[in-house]
Amino acid sequence: MNLAERLSLYIQLTRLNRPIGILLLLWPTLWGVWIAGDGHPAPHIVLIFVLGTVLMRSAGCAINDYADRDFDKHVKRTSERPVTSGRISPGEALWVAAVLALAAFLLIMPLNNLTLLLSIPAVFVAASYPFSKRFFAIPQAYLGIAFGFGIPMAFAAQQGDVPALAWLPVIANVFWAIAYDTEYAMVDRDDDVRLGIHSSALLFGKFDVAAVMSCYAISLGYLVLTGQSARLGVTYYLGLAVATGIALYHYSLIRQRRREQCFKAFLHNNWFGAAVFAGIALDYLARD
Repeated sequence: MNLAERLSLYIQLTRLNRPIGILLLLWPTLWGVWIAGDGHPAPHIVLIFVLGTVLMRSAGCAINDYADRDFDKHVKRTSERPVTSGRISPGEALWVAAVLALAAFLLIMPLNNLTLLLSIPAVFVAASYPFSKRFFAIPQAYLGIAFGFGIPMAFAAQQGDVPALAWLPVIANVFWAIAYDTEYAMVDRDDDVRLGIHSSALLFGKFDVAAVMSCYAISLGYLVLTGQSARLGVTYYLGLAVATGIALYHYSLIRQRRREQCFKAFLHNNWFGAAVFAGIALDYLARD
């Protein structure tokens, strides 16, 4: 196998060819970076957190393929993933994850000790998430915690502290993650039943659509509390109004529980996160 073919496999392993996971991790991280920086985060902070998002999401994908290699072979959609198909060994996938995680850690080395300390549980949660579906009824909530760790780290990096305000968008992100990852789980419901894997779609059962919309509502509620605590203005709430419209659009997609439409709703969550961030960033700009 030549270098170009090996590089292509690594891109598939880390899902760099499918950036939706990076975006779903990036948006809440940027929420935290902008609010913690009072709308004016230092350029090097933005760069560190953006690159760290890409590296940690890629590392998480490599660990996920290692953890799910025996499950993925039984699902048509995942049977050709590099580890499952045998084109990358399980050990090599772990090495890729370790190198990427180390690179992410080196990125934050110039930051303060509290940020470095928070990176330890962040890495643990990210690394253990792929295994959570074996024992945790709602692994989607675990994903929300993993994808929200950039928020307290952003506050730590810029304020040297993690105030109560920081945890409001974290909670909002947990419920948002349950919403969008349940939409994703609705696509794989039959396979998860057959393989004995836990998911929120199975837990919620016939109430899955109602649960997704309730999680969107709770997430938006905590984002309202975030705006009040951070003293954000009208522009921010316009962003939340757009996000609410996007959530309602997702209801129109998932209410019939068709696989293609549920997956479309999952992918479209990029715009939910983007709308919230746009509201934050534009609100701070409006003050200048």
